[in-house]
Amino acid sequence: MGNSFGRLFRITTWGESHGGGVGVVIDGCPPRLPLTEADIQPDLDRRRPGQSSIVTPRQEADQVQILSGTFEGKTLGTPISMWVKNEDARPEAYSEMATKFRPSHADYTYQAKFGVRNWQGGGRTSARETVGRVAAGAVAKKILREQFGVVILAYVTQVQRVAARIDREAVTFKQIESNIVRCPDENAARKMIRLIERMRRAGDSVGGLIECVARGVPPGWGEPVFDRLEADLGKAMLSLPASKGFEIGSGFGGILLTGLAHNDAFRMKAGRVRTVTNNSGGIQGGISNGETIYFRVAFKPVATVMREQQTVDIRLKNTTLQGRGRHDPCVLPRAVPMVEAMAALVLVDHALRQRGQCG
Repeated sequence: MGNSFGRLFRITTWGESHGGGVGVVIDGCPPRLPLTEADIQPDLDRRRPGQSSIVTPRQEADQVQILSGTFEGKTLGTPISMWVKNEDARPEAYSEMATKFRPSHADYTYQAKFGVRNWQGGGRTSARETVGRVAAGAVAKKILREQFGVVILAYVTQVQRVAARIDREAVTFKQIESNIVRCPDENAARKMIRLIERMRRAGDSVGGLIECVARGVPPGWGEPVFDRLEADLGKAMLSLPASKGFEIGSGFGGILLTGLAHNDAFRMKAGRVRTVTNNSGGIQGGISNGETIYFRVAFKPVATVMREQQTVDIRLKNTTLQGRGRHDPCVLPRAVPMVEAMAALVLVDHALRQRGQCG
């Protein structure tokens, strides 16, 4: 029931962490869009495991295959199906989890809901499910970039207490990809990497913040009341594994300002309505106002740690569990393309809705 996302540009992801593969079906992609695997692979490479010393060592090439929906390098307007084969699955590492619930994972809640669960790497609850999201997001980003002039960038701004200083209006993709933690502040990035490596050696994990900006979004995208643009962005971000918080514009920090200080005054500039400040984060009344959209997503420390912890088994008896398997000590570096993908899926859906309703 909860495996599909979007209205006009709708995706359905499928697959489990240690099954045969994972993938996505996109319905509603406009026809005649030039599209090959080469358009999608770069984002999957940024998401894949084993890419650096501060992420899980699981080795997956994550080579995407387009199975349907294109012909001679262009989309047909029919459903696009893509899949990625699982090549380095090691389900035996999770055998103890067959009878014990991992703390802060979805093991117990899935068992309570369905009465059955795939305990091999978390099955459907694993971050491996996001392969399909990132693949679909790459298509959405291409539409936004080529048809609407919208560019989306995400980057790490904080790991635990190590915070970066970043100019969101000037940050570039090259700066973000200049280091393995994907933080464009070089000094902060070095400290973040050292912290994550220290956590990995200690068998522990750490969380932090990712900020995302969308530049070039015109005024008018979004819907009144229930389908507000920021509401859809919030749902998209909080659907990501390990996400625990979402704030847009001034966010929670806005409570420290007065109404006069917080208001974004309007001025005409170069023939268009602009705002002097952007505490609204580019969205007012649930509809984009033409300024840069920006928001932040909080990710918790990864739940699997290489320490013994208290838990309960499937017979509902108290016991302990030793963390095993291959896991990220910090999800943030690999979550950057996931955040971009979900932002793109929301924005392309609203772009198509706006074009269909208002031309």
